[in-house]
Amino acid sequence: MILAGDIGGTSTRLAAFDVGGDKPRLTAEKTYPSAKYSGLGEIVGQFVAEHGLQLSYACCGIAGPVQDGRVKTTNLPWMIEGAALARQFGLPAFALINDLEANAWGVAALGPEDLLTLNPGAPNAHGNTAVIAAGTGLGEAGMYWDGSEHRPFACEGGHVDFAPRSDLEIELLQYLIKKFGRVSYERVVSGMGLGNIYEFLLASGRGPEVPEVAAAMQGKDLAAEITRAAQERRSPVCTLALDLFVSIYGAEAGNVVLKFMALGGLYIGGGIAPKILDKLKDGTFMRAYLAKGRMQPLCEATPVRVILNPNTALLGAARYAARELRLRAPR
Repeated sequence: MILAGDIGGTSTRLAAFDVGGDKPRLTAEKTYPSAKYSGLGEIVGQFVAEHGLQLSYACCGIAGPVQDGRVKTTNLPWMIEGAALARQFGLPAFALINDLEANAWGVAALGPEDLLTLNPGAPNAHGNTAVIAAGTGLGEAGMYWDGSEHRPFACEGGHVDFAPRSDLEIELLQYLIKKFGRVSYERVVSGMGLGNIYEFLLASGRGPEVPEVAAAMQGKDLAAEITRAAQERRSPVCTLALDLFVSIYGAEAGNVVLKFMALGGLYIGGGIAPKILDKLKDGTFMRAYLAKGRMQPLCEATPVRVILNPNTALLGAARYAARELRLRAPR
């Protein structure tokens, strides 16, 4: 039995998989609110006890840069050490990989029903692929094509400097510089980023605040309420915020294709995309994605697909763990 985890700033999702067959089979799953726990070990201990698990290996995808089996989570006050977790649970190893690397591992487990195509690309598209995912934060990962298989690898591309493309985005950058100092893409393309865009539009007089919408936002998920108000056309400024968010998301998606030379395909993951599918399909995202000047033909030839399966990172962590178990098995 292997443990797989998808560890984010908002939620920690754990699952147990039986790896006795041809592919991992899900046997137990639970989601925990990350901020209510002191660390990953506490959550894993609770999950193992609740389900009476006897683990043979574990792998968790974590939002943050993993170095030498250790990671300081980006949006949580946790320091996680794989070796310490392995000792705690009596395992030969407790693998830690970046959460987007876990998503990349999971892509190979997806079927046509798990994907929505935004751009079909060239019919013979092949080569490197990549994943970009906006949720609590912004993650990116690549999958290098070695001639026979894709090899996922992590990066911290969501934290590169935000590059505005218009006078409005220059104003947004200036607003965020005053608020944060340095401004990364994650400050714009994420749940908190959508909130930042909305607050900028209000502060710059781009639209009035709708009292009933503002009241609904109190004590709730700001990004979710902005999205809901925009989709229901109850607030022009929320509609503008979502438009700007999706446009910048598309622009950075195109950047990812260029940076990774991901001609084999780009996958849009994360928790936000499945909730705004109509907006992603209305052309705003793809216009920004394709606006790459001389590189537009390259982006046009690259398939772009939205990941609909919320278990992709868990499947990826399970695939990684199953692979490590096979490599460790005596021959």
